[in-house]
Amino acid sequence: MPDPRRSAVLGSPIEHSLSPVLHTAAYAALGLTDWAYTAIECDETRLPALIASCGRQWAGLSLTMPLKRAVLPLLDRTEPLAAEVGGANTVVFARGERHGYNTDVPGMVAALAEAGVTAPSGATILGAGATACAALAALRATGLASAVVLVRDQARAGNLLAAADRLGMEADLRPFDSEVRDGDLLVSTVPAGAADLYAERTGGSRPGPAAVLDVVYAPWPTPLAQAAAKSGAVVVSGFDLLLHQAARQVELMTGLTPAPLAQMRAAGEAELTRRATLPPR
Repeated sequence: MPDPRRSAVLGSPIEHSLSPVLHTAAYAALGLTDWAYTAIECDETRLPALIASCGRQWAGLSLTMPLKRAVLPLLDRTEPLAAEVGGANTVVFARGERHGYNTDVPGMVAALAEAGVTAPSGATILGAGATACAALAALRATGLASAVVLVRDQARAGNLLAAADRLGMEADLRPFDSEVRDGDLLVSTVPAGAADLYAERTGGSRPGPAAVLDVVYAPWPTPLAQAAAKSGAVVVSGFDLLLHQAARQVELMTGLTPAPLAQMRAAGEAELTRRATLPPR
């Protein structure tokens, strides 16, 4: 078995991250009783010093917003997929080097496939941030060459357009309040509440999207997910995405495959249930 190691998830804010629960469950199932995974509050200004402080005991880091793009200049090696997407959500320390990966993309593909969504006829993405860039790459993996992207401010979509160019994808930018094409896979990458407009439309008389992936996992179900399920669409949750991308991170950091998906899922669902019973803060 690998030597005892440390790993962590970094981001700001980070206190509500479910990653420690998922990774800790994986370590237990794999018999890595001396491994530890924690959450560390870290913004872009603190990131260089924090990564530099990670010694030989560190196996890897998971990165959330706003660090996925900020970490790229700090890496010794970046896998081609992460370079194409323009963001790495995983750092693996190996042989004195920092290797960057993007597990959001395979995690999204796996979550969709698990729900039976393997070859969508078309796709619409809400938002233009780092997760939207990963969504473009995931859609490419399903065989699509283009996607409609609904954004509030097209002037701030430069990173997404650059990612689309690197990926060989066409991103058709449209205003955020545009209609979603009937039959599309709708991927919402915006924060909780931002997609409520589409919940109202999805619950209407039109056919609406054939499938919906909402990256939000708490509170769940979101109004968009509820409306999509009511209309008969396939619904994929943010927890499904989080679970599958975390499983790939576990494999990269530990070198052990496959990750114990069932145990990770059970631990994550139990924690979400526990949190749902807590009084509002």
